[in-house]
Amino acid sequence: MATQKISLTRYLIEQERTHGSLPPQLRLLLEVVARSCKSISLSVTKGALGGVLGTTETENIQGEIQKKLDIIANEVLIEANEWGGHLAAMASEEMSGIHLVPNRYPQGEYLLLFDPLDGSSNIDVNVSIGTIFSVLKKPDNSAGVTEDNFLQAGNTQVAAGYCVYGPQTTLVLTVGNGVAMFTLDREQGSFVLTSENVRIPVDTQEFAINMSNMRHWDAPVKRYIDECLQGAEGTRGKDFNMRWIASMVADVHRILTRGGVFLYPWDKREPNKAGKLRLMYEANPMSWLIEQAGGAATNGHERILDIVPTALHQRVSVVLGSKHEVERVTSYHHDNPDGLTPSAT
Repeated sequence: MATQKISLTRYLIEQERTHGSLPPQLRLLLEVVARSCKSISLSVTKGALGGVLGTTETENIQGEIQKKLDIIANEVLIEANEWGGHLAAMASEEMSGIHLVPNRYPQGEYLLLFDPLDGSSNIDVNVSIGTIFSVLKKPDNSAGVTEDNFLQAGNTQVAAGYCVYGPQTTLVLTVGNGVAMFTLDREQGSFVLTSENVRIPVDTQEFAINMSNMRHWDAPVKRYIDECLQGAEGTRGKDFNMRWIASMVADVHRILTRGGVFLYPWDKREPNKAGKLRLMYEANPMSWLIEQAGGAATNGHERILDIVPTALHQRVSVVLGSKHEVERVTSYHHDNPDGLTPSAT
């Protein structure tokens, strides 16, 4: 007999029945986010035929020139989620402040954060990009919704995931009971479970980092990469491969699939910024996924999920992936107390 396909909806219902920690509002929220990702995937697939390639004349809050698909993806997620009654507010990497659910719609108890299209520089060259999302619960004692409600440590997330738009469209999700992967069945029109209880090998011989920034790195990162490059003849006693896609979604997806370590460290070009990646839209959801799969994630000094944000668009240094490699990089930072990365936003 053919194996029965398990849809995302069925998976979420079974999680609710098995663990009792997935309320109906949260299940609805995740289903709406998944439908949004299907819509974004369709726009990405059309490419030049849909007139969605290229840049606009606007910048986002990060000072980055926006791609047409950045704006499209942001609007898709907002419009799909604001009317369902499961959300109180949203925050996006592409917006300066939070987006409150309009008064004409019922307000729910959850907060949604997202990077609508990660890896935008790869859009026009047809390389994998993706959507990253994180779900928090609105504090119970909060009457309205303010930006401060979003400033929660990553360990309070109730769901997190990403969708990668590549040769296949794959949704990766955790609700705190491991990591599951779903592949979009375009004929069926739904995400189908294709991998469950994903685990990352604790050891690896593969690293992902932008080597062109080597001259700007702090000493602990240089030390780690130098040892990897020495190969079997060096102190590590084994050869390493390097992979770098310049799309966090794609790089993390590779690590979840076969292991590895991803580094986007603080560097000396912008010494007053703690890193390049955004804590709440990128680092927190990815770190929780990695930990749920048996990996580790730190900023070089402490567990990323324990960092309490002080700003909506706070940046952070990121080291995540196979546990033993992350622990090694972190130990090198602890050995170099004079090279502490700044905590600025």
